[in-house]
Amino acid sequence: MRLNLPVTQHNYDYPADELLVSTTNLKGEITHCNGAFQRVSGFDMAELLGQPHSLIRHPDVPAAAFKDLWRTIGRGQPWTGLVKNRRKNGDHYWVRANVTPIMQGGKPREYLSVRTKPTAQEIDQAEALYAAMRQAAAQGRSHVDIVQGRVYATGWRGKLQRALEWGMQARLLAWLLALLASAVLPEALGWQGSAALGLRIGLFVAVSALFLMHFRSFCLKPIENAAQEALKIAGCNLQAPIANGLTGPLGQLMQGMQQIQINLQAVVGDVRTEINQFVTTAATIAQGSDALADRAQAQVQALGETTAAMEHIASTVQEVGNVTQRMALHSRENEVVSQQGQQVVAEVGQAMQAIRASSARMGEITATIESIAFQTNLLALNAAVEAARAGEQGRGFAVVAAEVRALAQRSAEAAKEINALIGKTLDGIQQGHQRVAQANQTMADMLQAEHQVSQLIDMIGQAAVSQQTGIGQVNTAVQQMEQVVYQNADLAQQSSAAAQALRGSARGLKQSVGVFTL
Repeated sequence: MRLNLPVTQHNYDYPADELLVSTTNLKGEITHCNGAFQRVSGFDMAELLGQPHSLIRHPDVPAAAFKDLWRTIGRGQPWTGLVKNRRKNGDHYWVRANVTPIMQGGKPREYLSVRTKPTAQEIDQAEALYAAMRQAAAQGRSHVDIVQGRVYATGWRGKLQRALEWGMQARLLAWLLALLASAVLPEALGWQGSAALGLRIGLFVAVSALFLMHFRSFCLKPIENAAQEALKIAGCNLQAPIANGLTGPLGQLMQGMQQIQINLQAVVGDVRTEINQFVTTAATIAQGSDALADRAQAQVQALGETTAAMEHIASTVQEVGNVTQRMALHSRENEVVSQQGQQVVAEVGQAMQAIRASSARMGEITATIESIAFQTNLLALNAAVEAARAGEQGRGFAVVAAEVRALAQRSAEAAKEINALIGKTLDGIQQGHQRVAQANQTMADMLQAEHQVSQLIDMIGQAAVSQQTGIGQVNTAVQQMEQVVYQNADLAQQSSAAAQALRGSARGLKQSVGVFTL
C-alpha cells in the first residue's frame, strides 16, 4: 500500500455544505474532480488528473477499509464509510465517502465518489476504531471485519450480529413458520375438537396481527419513508438528510436513495457553481465584446485619419523630393561657379606674383638710378671744383655743373620716392598675396562644402525616394489593416450579440437549476 509522508496530524476544517467530488477509472486513476476537492486536498487540477487516487490516502486508515471499498464497488455495489485523507502539506481531513459504480453493460465503467463532512462525534468514533485496528494489525490479529462499509466484530459475535440482521425474505419465512406452527400447535398439545379449533383460530389471528404490525413497521413504513424521500427529490428538495438504519433490500433501497440525493447534490451544486462562473464569464465576454466593438470603431476612424495623414505625408515627401532635385541642380551650379572662382583667384595670385616680380625689377632699376644720380652728383662736384679753379673761363661750366648736380639730386630724390612707392607696393602686394591665398583656401573650403552639400542633397533625394516607397507600402498596409479592422468590428458585434445570447441562456439555465434546494 502506498505510504504518503509526512503527516502533521493537524485536522483541516472545511465548510459542512461543501461536497468533494471526483471520478476514477477502473485503475483507480483520477479522471475528474471539482473545485471543492482541489481546494480541500490542497492539490491543483494538473497535480490530480491521471494520478492514482491513493495520492490522498492517509497512512492512519487501515488497509482493510480500502480492501472492502474496492471489493464492494468491484461488484457494482455502492460503498459508504468514513475516511481520513491526507492533504498536500501533510494535514488531514475527514470525509464520509459515498462511492457509486457507474455501470455499463452490467460492469463498472468508472467510479463516482461524493464526499460529505461527517460530524465531530462520527470522526471521534472512526479515529478510535482505526487506531484499534492499527494496534491489532501490529500485533498480528484482527478484532473487526468491514463488510460493505459496515463494521462487525470477528468470530462468533460478528456472525451473530450479521445473523440478527435478517433480510426481508428471512423475516417472511420466520412469520410463515410461525403461522404453520399456530396451525399444528393444538394437535401437538393434544387438544381436539372445538377447543383445538378455537386455539388454532386464536393463534392464527394473533400471529397474523403481529405479522401485519411487523410487516407495516419493517416493510410498509420504510417503503413509505422511501416514497416520501423520493417525492422530496422529485420536488427538487435535496436538503433534508435521508436516514437509513435498515439492512437487506430495504436498507439497500434507502442507501440508494441516499446516494441519489448526495450525487444530485454534488451534480447540482457543481452545475450551480459552473453556471455562476458561466454567467460571470458571459457578462465579462459581453462587456469585452462591447468594448472591443467600440475600440474597433475607434480604430476604423483612427485608420481613416491615418490614411489621410499618410497621403499628406506622401505628398509632402514628393514635394521634398522635387525641392531636393532643384537644390541638387543649384548645388552643382554653385560648385561649378566656385570652381571658376577658385580658378580666377588662382589667376589673380599669379598676376600678383608677376606684379611682385615687376616691382622687384623696378626696385633694381631705381637702385641703378640712385647709383647714377650719386655718381652724377660726385661728377658735378668735381666739375664745380675744376670750374672754380679755372676762374672766369670756368664760370659757364660751373653753372652747368650746378644744374647737373641739381638734376642728380632731384633724380636721387625721385628714385627714393619711387623706391618708397615700390616698397609700399610690395607691402600691398604681399598683403594682397596673403588675402588671395586666404581667398583661395576659402574658395577651396567652399568648394569642398559645396561638394559635401551636393552629396547630402543626393542622399536626401535617395532617402526621399526610399521614404516615398516606404510610405506607399505603409499606405497599402494601412488600407489592409482598415479592411481587417472593419472585419474585426463586424466580428466584435457578432461576438457581442452571441455573448448577450449566451448570457440569456446562462440566466435561463440558472433559473432551471434554481428549483433545486440544497
